[in-house]
Amino acid sequence: MSGPSSSASQRLVIKSTAGASAPETTNQAFTVAATAVAAGVEVSLWLTGDSAWLAVPGRAGDIALEHAASMAELVEAVLEGGTLTVCTQCAVRRGLTQEDLLPGVRIAGAPKFVEEIMTPGTQALVY
Repeated sequence: MSGPSSSASQRLVIKSTAGASAPETTNQAFTVAATAVAAGVEVSLWLTGDSAWLAVPGRAGDIALEHAASMAELVEAVLEGGTLTVCTQCAVRRGLTQEDLLPGVRIAGAPKFVEEIMTPGTQALVY
């Protein structure tokens, strides 16, 4: 049995719900997203809860995990080949606006998330 092959119909939507308080969980979400981007999969990574802070310049350095890729490098990899979104409500609760975020990061809400995960050929993961 061979492994999955990359195609235009493959899409991975990942929701990261943790932040600095759960570095392994957060790093895992970003590692999977960056790995999928490198494999040619269409990736959309959603930042909810305290993960929203990772879309703010300089905040990726708040999470350092031994034996893991740096969070700043993972964020950059996702931004280079995928979509990075901060949940609308999560942004508002943290006082974040579009101007506070890294270039290329968008703010969107549940309707867009549901649209993405319901697209045929999509696999959704939550960390």
